[in-house]
Amino acid sequence: MEKFQKKRNLVTLLILGLSITNHVTSGTPPDWSKDAIWYQIFPERFNNGDRSNDPTKETLEGTWPFEPIKSWKISPWESDWYKMQPWESENGMGFYFNAQRRRYGGDIQGILNKLDYLKKIGINAIYLNPIFESPSLHKYGATMFHHIDNNFGPDPEGDEKMWQKEDPSSPKTWQWTSADKLFLKLIRECHSRDIKIIIDGVFNHVGINFWALQKAKVNGPSSKYADWFDIKEWDNPNTPKDEFNYQGWSGFKGLPVFKHGKTGPTEAVKEYFRSVIKRWMDPNSDGDPSDGIDGWRLDVAAEVPIGFWREFRDWTKTINPNAYLTGEIWWEDYKNIKLKNAATWLKGDTFDAVMNYRFADTAYQFFNQSKGTLSASDFTREIIKIHTDYGYDVCLGLQNLLGSHDTQRLGSMIENPEHRLDHGANLKRNRNYSINPVSHNNQRRLMQIVAFQFFSPGAPFIYYGDEVGMWGADDPDCRKPMIWPDINYENESATPFGPSRENVSEVKQNESLLNFYTQLCSIRKRSSALKRGDFKIILADNNSRVIAFKRKYQKDTCIAIFNASNRPAPMPIIEKDFDLLFRSEHTSLKRLGDYGFALFIKKI
Repeated sequence: MEKFQKKRNLVTLLILGLSITNHVTSGTPPDWSKDAIWYQIFPERFNNGDRSNDPTKETLEGTWPFEPIKSWKISPWESDWYKMQPWESENGMGFYFNAQRRRYGGDIQGILNKLDYLKKIGINAIYLNPIFESPSLHKYGATMFHHIDNNFGPDPEGDEKMWQKEDPSSPKTWQWTSADKLFLKLIRECHSRDIKIIIDGVFNHVGINFWALQKAKVNGPSSKYADWFDIKEWDNPNTPKDEFNYQGWSGFKGLPVFKHGKTGPTEAVKEYFRSVIKRWMDPNSDGDPSDGIDGWRLDVAAEVPIGFWREFRDWTKTINPNAYLTGEIWWEDYKNIKLKNAATWLKGDTFDAVMNYRFADTAYQFFNQSKGTLSASDFTREIIKIHTDYGYDVCLGLQNLLGSHDTQRLGSMIENPEHRLDHGANLKRNRNYSINPVSHNNQRRLMQIVAFQFFSPGAPFIYYGDEVGMWGADDPDCRKPMIWPDINYENESATPFGPSRENVSEVKQNESLLNFYTQLCSIRKRSSALKRGDFKIILADNNSRVIAFKRKYQKDTCIAIFNASNRPAPMPIIEKDFDLLFRSEHTSLKRLGDYGFALFIKKI
């Protein structure tokens, strides 16, 4: 009997193992991704929940700007964005130099304190920009991947003491710092609210303080970490000059890259990565991933050999078959404004999704662009081409964004319709770019494109603050401190160059826009057709610039109609068994307002 039982258990394990393997290699995105409403958080700028852990001057060492810091203070959350603080004016280096040194004190506790705010809007999936230890404000230059930044947690000094007792190359020595534990609490609190949480995985490059790079620098060519990086020249200890030189991301020495072969970094680097992945996906190592993150957003994914990402998929899906992997795949030719076709990464053996910049750029060209505007037929053709390229079922789980930490904000895109996504919004090169919030007249266009985002196939993606009308040019201006109703903000009157602007901008939450987003989230959550339905274009009028599409899933059917013109248009004839569920200002059963939209739902 015992022998039979052992055989039966072995068969069960083999079947279980086969089913897990099939799930991993089948390429099916996790089912929950189709229901997601994403919210991207840039942690340093979202909310300061604990002022006792704010960064100090010393915590900035090892990131650009590299010049010695003479005078520095934490930046006031409520301050005018372009206004130079007294300690900034002292160095005479201008706004954009000092903007990289600013720290506002956003942290994990700040995110915890606002989970109910996000839940109330209707958010059910969060993506966090990098949170691992790093001296930079954006955390894309990590010091290590196995600890959360100590200034994001409650005891920075205590955490640093714990690091000193560890061997970073030996996971057995890794402890759980106060910042780590607070992040694990954030995961628990998210899950208790039915909110998924993924984090940024930056596995292409690190910061100059990264532990292995520093060990390689100290020990020279004989270091076991010498082949982790593409080191061009070693330091000569017999000279006062530091000759240590290595390959940096895009040539920038502040972000050293890992050396890549055909399948990515060396096996030793991969082993470190695997330990990091296990740590954050199954923190207590009990085989139950419910206490870990729900996936990864993978930075500069096209710059890492795809073979590595296939291994990465196997590692993550073995831990959690329902983990979500989304890649940053965007410019193929930035100068000529050509985005990459991400189909290579979406064949089922690499990523589940990508940040869908093609969706954003195409939508802006139709709904917002004043130059090179797409016609209705060209626009619908481009949207369908994305579905064809990637596969429709995959598209249902893509992150359909309208902006991110790497682009100008949604509100500023609307205010500057002559520019394409991620172009023309650098104030150092374009001083005519509008730095004002979206005007009342232009808000209709903003609402229209957001409605299209929520009614389209794919998961809507909100960059923090867009829901309350935040505005800003390209990085760093798209990374302002979040606007909260309990903070009294200074008006924006300063500019990064020259005199103050003529018309000051009041900094406060746009309540009507917040209510609009909340309504859209509620509508999408209630409609299976919007989350999982098919997609059929039923109207694309080039003259009136009116489009309409129908989406159906089982018994749930809806029709969405948009007027991308600045003139009202007659409402297309809708079947009698449909009710008008949601509409824009100046839109009725008979007329579509200028920049208007309407959503009809079939009676059941």
